[in-house]
Amino acid sequence: TPTRAHILLRRRRRARGRIHVCSSEKIKSAALSFLPILTWLPSYPIKEYLFGDIVSGLSTGVMQLPQGLAYAMLAAVPPVYGLYASFYPVVLYTFFGTSKHVSIGTFAVISLMIGGVVVREAPDSMFMLQANGTNSSVPSLIDTEARDARRVHLAVALTSLVGINQLLLGLLRFGFVAIYLTEPLVRGFTTAASVHVFVSQLKYLFCVKTRRFSGPLSVVYSLIAVLKDITSTNITALILGLTCIVFLYGVKDVNERFKAKLPLPIPGEIIVVIVSTGVSYGMSLFENYQVDIVGTIPSGLLLPAAPDFSVLPNLVTDSIAIAIVGFSMDISLAKIFALKYGYSVDGNQELIALGLCNFIGSFFHTFAVTCSMSRSLVQESTGGKTQIAGFLASLVVLLVVVAIGFIFQPLPQTVLAAIIMVNLVGMFKQMRDIPLLWKTSKLELAIWLVAFVSSVLLGLDYGLLVSIGFAIVTVIYRTQSPKSMILGHIPNTGMYCDVDEYQESIECTGIKIFHLNASIYFANSDLYINTLKQKVRYDVLYLTLSMEKGMAHELVGGSQVLLDVQGNGQVTESQTESDSEETHFLRTLCAVHSIILDFTPVNFIDSVGAKAIKSVIKEYAAVDVHVFIAGCSRTLLDELRTLLFFSGPVTPDIVFPTVHDAVLHCQHRRPRPSSTVV
Repeated sequence: TPTRAHILLRRRRRARGRIHVCSSEKIKSAALSFLPILTWLPSYPIKEYLFGDIVSGLSTGVMQLPQGLAYAMLAAVPPVYGLYASFYPVVLYTFFGTSKHVSIGTFAVISLMIGGVVVREAPDSMFMLQANGTNSSVPSLIDTEARDARRVHLAVALTSLVGINQLLLGLLRFGFVAIYLTEPLVRGFTTAASVHVFVSQLKYLFCVKTRRFSGPLSVVYSLIAVLKDITSTNITALILGLTCIVFLYGVKDVNERFKAKLPLPIPGEIIVVIVSTGVSYGMSLFENYQVDIVGTIPSGLLLPAAPDFSVLPNLVTDSIAIAIVGFSMDISLAKIFALKYGYSVDGNQELIALGLCNFIGSFFHTFAVTCSMSRSLVQESTGGKTQIAGFLASLVVLLVVVAIGFIFQPLPQTVLAAIIMVNLVGMFKQMRDIPLLWKTSKLELAIWLVAFVSSVLLGLDYGLLVSIGFAIVTVIYRTQSPKSMILGHIPNTGMYCDVDEYQESIECTGIKIFHLNASIYFANSDLYINTLKQKVRYDVLYLTLSMEKGMAHELVGGSQVLLDVQGNGQVTESQTESDSEETHFLRTLCAVHSIILDFTPVNFIDSVGAKAIKSVIKEYAAVDVHVFIAGCSRTLLDELRTLLFFSGPVTPDIVFPTVHDAVLHCQHRRPRPSSTVV
């Protein structure tokens, strides 16, 4: 027979085994969650998926090349850094991302936000060179080499901070923050960003020399600066840019109209880049016609280097805004594709993936990235099945950076401006939201317009803060103006509906069923009680009874209103003097004997709300009107117990699972012959 010591020893060994198994499973689950590639790559169906991913990767890579060069201009850094941002983050996302279809890389809105920050921190005025002494009338020149180097350092440092913010949010499971960026807010904000992007490219389209503005009203100042210098337009650059715009718009329209018939979208952007580069090289547009070109594109990859962390204190606020906007763009598009193809994306893991893309990428001289809508649609429509498509697209960019980047040095900047402007067409189409929202939801229209106007006038950083603040105010407004109703019974059913909206619903005799679409807390508890009394059309009246006259009066302020209760239940008012023989008491002037509070829409209640409900229950009980609660969830019931709601005259007996149960109880307790519920 085993001794007690042997039995205890066996139990300890079994417990250790369970702990070991549990720990192993947790470690495996954490590894798969942190590296999603481990979940799908081992079972990758090569025959079914590989060809589609190759075609999609090549198509997306060809599109990513010109966009990387163009969006670097928006970020106020040399074009080659746009190629770096189109390679390193894409490779990292392949390992850490959960979406199979989004195309990570440069994006117009994020690039513009970065550009605004680096121009603010390193304006042209910091790098002015005087041509012939301080008193010379010759215009000052700009040390572009020093300026660009400083701006690259700022963009890289900002990107590292953006990555840190996204990593922290992801590790702390803050993926839900995206819900505060509602769709109308995001669409209004991105439309405003499109206005900023469009105006910023006018100087490249016209090939005029103007400074870059940032901060409030920057879009207005930029437009005025271009118009003031419009007489110095380079006609050659303008003709070339407009030609490219017409061609690209036509190609985009053809791709949209015949996407079902075309095996692959026509790569209009790469066609424009190749042709315009050839024309520029053949005609020497820079030397003969003073058309600005991309310039030097160094071959190969730069050695990794740590960002300049000394500038981080000035970039904290901007990094938070860019981190949230970048994540919002990514998760919204990722969820659309996930819903379409029947897989799931993890918001917290997407934050971690973007954070790693930006933080690790910053050591390789990239600027902040997110997904691009236009590239993602191309990646999906050309047959992309997994993240392998994005990885292959990054290899196309790597080939250009390492081997043939110098070919694009004669590329005119006006062509890049044309590419950017045409890619904004989809965002400008969001203006169609205005008439639609006018018909469906004017409050959401207000959010859209506030996001658009504030972002256009105040800049993207302040505009985003104003937009989020206004969206929160609308939430508060909705809690302060919820819809309230009195419910009536639908005959021969257990359903109760608004008596004002449904003709079939009939009020139960002597019973008022009150419903308000809101939770009950400190901000709206008074509103709940006042609306209840208004809807029930009953207030507890402080009455006095004259024993000799059978008259009652209500104290109103300092005067007394005499209430003569007639035999038919009607009340007449008259003024009277105070009577010492009168005794004060509470009395009801209506036939209501029960009130049911429908708590179905109540998600939570705080101590202030609980006290308000408890107070009104006692107030009505004083005049023999009983209040019941129906549809209270288990969570809400636990909150009420925690708040000591059920004490004194208020007991759990007043709570019922449904409105119908509460009505049956009221009728059984105090039956009415004319009751409508059987």
